[in-house]
Amino acid sequence: MKRNRYENLLQVHGVIHCISERDEERPLAGSLALHTGQDIDQVRSNRREIASYFGAEVHFISALQVHGDHVHVVGKRSSRGWTEVDASLQADALVTHLPGVVLTILTADCVPLLIADPVHRAIGAVHAGWRGTQQEIVRKTVETMGRLYGTRPTDLVVGIGPAIGGCCYEVGEDVVENFTAYPQAIVAKGNGKYLLDTKQINALQLEALGVPTDQIEISPVCTACEHERFFSYRADGGTAGRFMSCIMLES
Repeated sequence: MKRNRYENLLQVHGVIHCISERDEERPLAGSLALHTGQDIDQVRSNRREIASYFGAEVHFISALQVHGDHVHVVGKRSSRGWTEVDASLQADALVTHLPGVVLTILTADCVPLLIADPVHRAIGAVHAGWRGTQQEIVRKTVETMGRLYGTRPTDLVVGIGPAIGGCCYEVGEDVVENFTAYPQAIVAKGNGKYLLDTKQINALQLEALGVPTDQIEISPVCTACEHERFFSYRADGGTAGRFMSCIMLES
């Protein structure tokens, strides 16, 4: 299966990560979502393919994402939501300090974030749609890591995206009114329509916490512009496909 990675996270010792890409040679073009009504066996086949990247004897956490701000703390080495949907695990962010546990996020336009604390050996994975971004889920994730693991924002290395970009993410006044504190991420189109850059807003929220700008890597990929590489809910007219962002601490 085709994979993408962040240059900054590749430099973090003891952390393995990847972002899956659309792959027409795989079933369902490489979709990894169990919850969208696609053939479960084919999705499981795709998940086995990406699991092989992380080696044997590892566990996978895949939450049911609900566009909220709940941060789930993974405190046990066991898989959840990997071979079937676990409706009891509803969260849009995952954190852990346990090695051998792969945190996963599914997206098809929303912003995926992978977070590594190389000092205290902790990781996080975040799903930030506009609602999660408005609720500052990435801030809550970093604060949770600080409370549990001693994480300092200045130590963090973060990868943001791929996601729908400010070039394509058109929203109405009902959405944009939630982000007036970030005028640099908003472009007015007229007739009550705006372009919103949620990748930039999440980066600004991280910087406000004290994460150094040069430790935040923002993918230049807009999923709507490059929907031949990444699933895009908007560009594909409501696709059921999802790509996955994954991160794990090595033992």
